[in-house]
Amino acid sequence: MTRFARRPARAPSQPVSTVSEPSAASTTENAADGAAPVQVKPGRHREASLYHALAGAGAGDGRTLDQLRAAALTAYEAAELPIWRRSGFWTTSLQTLDLDALDSSLDVDGVPEVVSRTVPDGPRAGRIVQSAGQTVHLELDASLAEQGVILCSLEDGIRDHSELVAPWYSKRLTLDRHKLEAANAALWRGGAFLHVPAGVKVAEPFEIVYAIDRPGVAQYGRTLVLGGAGSEFRVHEYDLAEDFEGQALHAGAFELYLQDGARCRLAQLQDWGSGEVYDVSTRFVGVGRDAYCHWLPALLGGHLVRQHLELAISEKGGDMAFRGLLFTEEHEHLDVFAVDLHETGPSGGDVHWRGAATGESRASFEGLIQIDPGAQQTHTYLQFHSMMLSPKARIDAIPSVLVSADDVSASHGGTVGELDENAIYYMQTRGLDRPAAVRVIVEGFFEPLVAEIGDEALEVLVRGKVAQKLAAARADIEAYATSR
Repeated sequence: MTRFARRPARAPSQPVSTVSEPSAASTTENAADGAAPVQVKPGRHREASLYHALAGAGAGDGRTLDQLRAAALTAYEAAELPIWRRSGFWTTSLQTLDLDALDSSLDVDGVPEVVSRTVPDGPRAGRIVQSAGQTVHLELDASLAEQGVILCSLEDGIRDHSELVAPWYSKRLTLDRHKLEAANAALWRGGAFLHVPAGVKVAEPFEIVYAIDRPGVAQYGRTLVLGGAGSEFRVHEYDLAEDFEGQALHAGAFELYLQDGARCRLAQLQDWGSGEVYDVSTRFVGVGRDAYCHWLPALLGGHLVRQHLELAISEKGGDMAFRGLLFTEEHEHLDVFAVDLHETGPSGGDVHWRGAATGESRASFEGLIQIDPGAQQTHTYLQFHSMMLSPKARIDAIPSVLVSADDVSASHGGTVGELDENAIYYMQTRGLDRPAAVRVIVEGFFEPLVAEIGDEALEVLVRGKVAQKLAAARADIEAYATSR
C-alpha cells in the first residue's frame, strides 16, 4: 500500500451547507420552467448552496490510497444520485441516469476512432489516451523524459513516483459531496499523471484524452498535473465520445498544482456527441507564489453536463486568466459552477466566459468570486456574455461576489443578446447571404476567447465545432432571427 505524507488540517473557506428532505412519503420539487417535476425520495440529500470552495479530503492527511478508496466507497454506497437546485428556478437532476446499468470495467480494443478523427495531428510533447479506465495509448518525447518529465497513468504514478504524487493527490478534491464524486474517488482506474520538473520549459502541448466509444460505459477519469517551480508548459484535454444510442457516464476529477513561478496554459475541449452521455466532473487548479495559469474550457456537447470548475490563488503574487465558452443545442442541459478563489494577496484574476444556446437546450453559468480573509490587494473581474439563438433555448447567468477583505477590487458584469437584424442586413449588403451572415456574427461573438487558446490547430477545431452547431440549427436560428 502507498502511504501518503501527513499535512496540517485545513478548514474549508465556508462550511458545506446541506439540507435533508422531510420524512414524508415523498416530496415534489418544482423543476425550472416547464420541466417535469422531480420526485424527491424521503431523506434525499441535497446541497442548499454551492457557495463554498473545495476544502480537500485527500492524501495529505496520512491515509493510504486504499483507505481513501474505502472511505469514498462507503460514501458512494450511502448516497443517492444528486439533485442540484438554486434560486428556485434552476434544477439539475440525475434521476434519469440508470447508474446500475453502466459498467466501469469494460475492455477496450485500441484507441477509439473519435480520437483520431477529432484531435489535431500536430506537434506535441506527449499524449495519453484513456477509455473506460484503461490506458490505450501513451507517448512522451524522449528528450523531455531525459529532463525528468513524467507522463503516465495515475496508477503507475502512484506506484512508481509516490514521492511526487503523495503530497498532492486529492489535496483539494473532496470525496463525498455527492454520489458520483464518491464513485470517482472509489472506482477510478488508469487515470493520467503529468509532472513537469522545476525549471523545465516545454513549447508543445501535452495531450490528455478521455474517450467513450459505446453506450453502457461508466468512465471515472482521474487526472493529476504538477508544475514544478519555474516550469512552463501547456496541457490540452479532450473529452470525446462516438455518436451512439444509450446512456454512458463520465465522472471526472482533475487537479493541477503550480509551484512558485510556474506558468501553464490549460485548454479543455469537451464534445460528447449526440449520444446520451452524462458528465459530472470536478476540476481544480491551484496557483502558487508568483505563478500563472491561463485556463480555457470549451464545453460544446453532452446530454447532461454538470461541471464544478475552481481556480484558486493560494500564494502571494499568483495570477490567472479564467476563460471559457459553452454552446448547447437540441435538448442538452449544461450546468457550470465556476469559482475564482483568492486565498491570499496580492493576487490577480480575470474571468471571462461566453455562451450560446439553440433548440430547446438549457445552460446555466454560476460564477463566484470569493476573496478570503487576509487576501488584501486582490484585483479581479468576472464577466459572462450570452447569445440566445432560439425561442425555446435558455441561458441563465448567476454572478456572485463574496469578499472578506477590505483592500480589494472585485466586480462582475454581463450581457444577454440576440441576433441583430440590422447587423445581418448590413452584412447582406456586403455580399453575404443570410446563413453566412448569421454564422459570421455568432463566430465573431466567440472569437475573442477562441483566439486566446494560443494553439492554431486547437483554435481551428473549436471554430469548426461552433460552425457545425450553427449548421445543425440553421432553420431554427433563421426562423427565430426573422421573427424578432
